[in-house]
Amino acid sequence: MSLWRVILISAISTTALAEEPPVSCRVVGVHDGDTLTCLTADQRQIKVRLGEIDAPEIKQPWGDRSKQGLSNLCFGRQATLNVQDTDRYGRTVARVICDGRDANVEQLHAGLAWLYRQYLRDTALIAIEQESIKAKRGLWGDAQPIPPWEWRRGIRENGQPAQPPSPAAPITKPDAPLSTFTCSGKTRCGQMTSCAEARFYLEQCGVIRLDGDHDGTPCESICR
Repeated sequence: MSLWRVILISAISTTALAEEPPVSCRVVGVHDGDTLTCLTADQRQIKVRLGEIDAPEIKQPWGDRSKQGLSNLCFGRQATLNVQDTDRYGRTVARVICDGRDANVEQLHAGLAWLYRQYLRDTALIAIEQESIKAKRGLWGDAQPIPPWEWRRGIRENGQPAQPPSPAAPITKPDAPLSTFTCSGKTRCGQMTSCAEARFYLEQCGVIRLDGDHDGTPCESICR
């Protein structure tokens, strides 16, 4: 069976496995290789954990490249969330389709994430990971890649606090209520009077150019 036939079967089964109606939104932040933030048409912000895969943590080898891979797929694009669950950190767990491309599948296929068998629903993903391993794509080209769940366990066993599977960027406390701002056409960081205003323009007005490195934090010269 060809890889792209597997991907097609996976896409069909994704819809069948979804537990809620699909959600449409625009991706406004990418935090790592399996976590992003998107904004719905009614300005509702959703933190999303890509289901069934586990990407390297940012401090691991391939962590930054995995984040960049997801950003290339989804940042600034329209997305459809096929929702599966809500995790213990309050994130929406979903299969994420960005401009018609299944981001979960693409991250696996590029060797930028592991299959998260503990939470596997779509068995068609197994063949995609195996094909990536065989081709030594991405992290599979390393001699002994360490799965992120083992890396996190090592942190805990060394006496450091356990971390969420995909830590999000820290939220800066706004220095003024969002209700005091309006979408009045500002597009550059130099036009912002505060971090709160910059966040408003990114999250409520959709001015994604304010977040140049796609980490969910706008205008880092004022949002520290």
